[in-house]
Amino acid sequence: MENTENLVARLCAQRDLTDEEFHALLVTDRWDAQLVEAADRVRRAHYGVDVYIRGLIEFTNYCKNNCYYCGIRRDNRNAVRYRLTQAQILACCAEGYALGFRTFVLQGGEDPYFTDDRLCAIVAAIRKNHPDCAITLSVGERTHESYQRLFDAGADRYLLRHETADFTHYGRLHPAELSAENRQRCLFDLKAIGYQVGSGFMVGSPYQTTENLIADLRFLQKLQPDMIGIGPYITHAETPFAGQKSGSLELTLRLVSILRLMFPYALIPATTALGTIHPEGREMGLKAGANVVMPNLSPTDVRKLYALYENKICTGEEAAQCIGCLSRRVENAGYRVVTARGDVKKA
Repeated sequence: MENTENLVARLCAQRDLTDEEFHALLVTDRWDAQLVEAADRVRRAHYGVDVYIRGLIEFTNYCKNNCYYCGIRRDNRNAVRYRLTQAQILACCAEGYALGFRTFVLQGGEDPYFTDDRLCAIVAAIRKNHPDCAITLSVGERTHESYQRLFDAGADRYLLRHETADFTHYGRLHPAELSAENRQRCLFDLKAIGYQVGSGFMVGSPYQTTENLIADLRFLQKLQPDMIGIGPYITHAETPFAGQKSGSLELTLRLVSILRLMFPYALIPATTALGTIHPEGREMGLKAGANVVMPNLSPTDVRKLYALYENKICTGEEAAQCIGCLSRRVENAGYRVVTARGDVKKA
């Protein structure tokens, strides 16, 4: 096999490697510096130093599902549940708009209360109030008809991590009623409808192998998403995986760089999970090739309740405090926050 420095150069040039070559990059930190340098060069070529901000509104922590890793899983009886009203969601958007946000991300558990009618009404109201903004949804698996209705109501983008592309591994992370096959079907439905689609996976989830990660890269090549969100798996005490160890900062950053080289055009967030496992995790993510951050616009009294994992950061800050702090952090890392919609730049 060629030396790994040549592998990084070839990954830049052809956006692909063999499984064996990806394995070589993933299992060692010896060449991380070359990956980070190359990824930063590629992101600057496509997006300059711009970092797009997305206003995150976590509007419900009810969920009908029972995923083994998630803190808002159905069987977590200690979770304090909440739902935001349409008026509360619109107030979050109005506050965010005044602060310069031009993308709103509505994220929630798979909450049966939010029927198509209710969710379409919320999306339509945001579209009416803020016609120059992008509306992103992250509300899980739904039918093709549901996705179409939400798109017609004004949603532009949809985030749905595939979590793991390997069907066997997926089955070890989820109860039997959930399947990798259906989740992937949802992603291709969303693309067919016309959404800008985001996918991604957890890094270091229980039972994950290097081969699983390579399968994730291959699935993303097939999907060709507009956005790719990855973050380290972080344990939660109220789940069956309470005793499992969390994922690695180093491997997550390595994968951010690999993804930037494979998908130069992609919108890749420096996730809150990165900032949770390391005080400068989000800055490190930006330097590794990420170009999106997602400050929280949710009311402060519910932020601690949307606990997919433990010790989540920025749960007590007001939105204005959060964006001010984050802007300074981004600038200190060598980039700048911009208030554009931040649509994907595909050739």
